[in-house]
Amino acid sequence: MWLLSVLLLPVVQGSPALMAVSDAVSGPMRGSLTVQCRYEPGWETYNKWWCQGAEWKSCHILVQTDGSEREARGDRVSIKDNQKLRVFTVTMEELRWNNADTYWCGIERSGTDLGVEVKVTIDPVIVQCHYGPGWETFVKSWCPDADLNSCAILVQTTGSQLKKNQLSIDQKKQTFSMAIWGE
Repeated sequence: MWLLSVLLLPVVQGSPALMAVSDAVSGPMRGSLTVQCRYEPGWETYNKWWCQGAEWKSCHILVQTDGSEREARGDRVSIKDNQKLRVFTVTMEELRWNNADTYWCGIERSGTDLGVEVKVTIDPVIVQCHYGPGWETFVKSWCPDADLNSCAILVQTTGSQLKKNQLSIDQKKQTFSMAIWGE
C-alpha cells in the first residue's frame, strides 16, 4: 500500500497544465501591462487566447494565436507565444479605467479549453503641483490646457478643502495632488 501512495503522489500534487505567472496585475492609466502564462510540454502548437469576463467559459476572446509563435494583435492588445520557453505573453496597451476586470489566459483544445484567471487593475495617474507660502487658502484648480482663458477646469478646491477622492492637499509640504482615473 505504501508503494501505491508514493506512485500516486506526483499525479495528485502535479502542477497544472496552464498557470499565470501572476494572478493579479496592474498598469498605469494610459500605460501598458504585460501578463505571462506558462504551460507544460505538449501544448506548444495549440492556439493560445486572452479573454475578458468574469466567467471564462463565456468570456469574450480579445486576441488569439494561430498555434505558431507569430504575434497576434487585437484592439490595444497583443499575444505572442514562445514555444521553446512554453510561455505566452499578453500585452495590453493604452490602458483605460474600464480595462479593470477579470481576464483569462487560455489554451484551445478539444472539449473544454484550459483557462486560468488573472485580475487586472488600473492605477491612476497622480499629478502633483507645488505652491509657495501664503497660497494655502487660495482655490486650486486642475486644467489640462496651457491656455487658461479657454481651459475647462476638471477639478477645483474651495480653498484648503478637498474635492472627494480626486484631490488631496498637504499644507505642510505646500502641494496638492490629483488622481486621474478616467478619460
